Amino acid sequence: MNNIQETVKNAMRDNGMTPPDNIILDGVLHRFNDETGKPNSYYTANIDGRPAGVIGNWKTGLQVNWKAEGEDYPKPTDQQRMDFRIEKHRQERLRIAEEKQHHNGAAQKAAYILKQSASAISHFYLTHKRIEPHNVRLYKDALVIPILNEGELVSLQFIDKDGNKRFLTGGKLKGSYSQLGIYDADKPILICEGWATGASLYESTDNLTCVAFSAGNLNAVGVYVRSLYRHNEIIICGDNDVSGVGQAAAREAALAIGGKYLIPEIKGYDFNDVINMEVSA
Repeated sequence: MNNIQETVKNAMRDNGMTPPDNIILDGVLHRFNDETGKPNSYYTANIDGRPAGVIGNWKTGLQVNWKAEGEDYPKPTDQQRMDFRIEKHRQERLRIAEEKQHHNGAAQKAAYILKQSASAISHFYLTHKRIEPHNVRLYKDALVIPILNEGELVSLQFIDKDGNKRFLTGGKLKGSYSQLGIYDADKPILICEGWATGASLYESTDNLTCVAFSAGNLNAVGVYVRSLYRHNEIIICGDNDVSGVGQAAAREAALAIGGKYLIPEIKGYDFNDVINMEVSA
């Protein structure tokens, strides 16, 4: 099977990708690190019949189909299939260990930066969004938002005066959140995407509000919040994206936890926009 593995690697090289050391020929999608050190690259390799599959990179948008040419390829033996499963398990363990190392390093760096940060008394972004500082800090002219996972600091989000956002490299984001307010057994809990939206919602309702930081993370944060508060009403406050991504993610998250979801009526608006529009009216 080595010639098939080389076929896959050559397809990667021909498209500017650096292939991993081992190619697993099991028809399943496998992720591996690209030149940035992040698992943005992927491949599939199916060898039942004529070997074929896909290579690509989520960050660059590359996606290329490949197939072996010019030979008849026998089906893999039972031993070869077993070897593939063993190699897949080994690579997965290595990936998890590497990811954990990155997460631990980011958590330590997050704690250090927070110690070096100052109170965010004022900032252009806060003024522009018409929100209070709450739990954010200031570090080198950027707002610093603590990101928690199961109550522990795992990362940070930085927002500059122009609203540009970035996360601490290597930080754990899936299921991670920022929290505004305190729990009240008699009040609904709100979950939204962005921190400014969360601040506006909290200031308007005084409800415990959790910020998921992205549409794709609403579900994971919702599941975690539901595990803590089984009897409270939970409302997913989604964005009305032109693409429809925010609406779909909010609906999915609400269904997953037996909650409700709300979407602003105006296309392109989030609840920070809605609340500021109501204040200005």
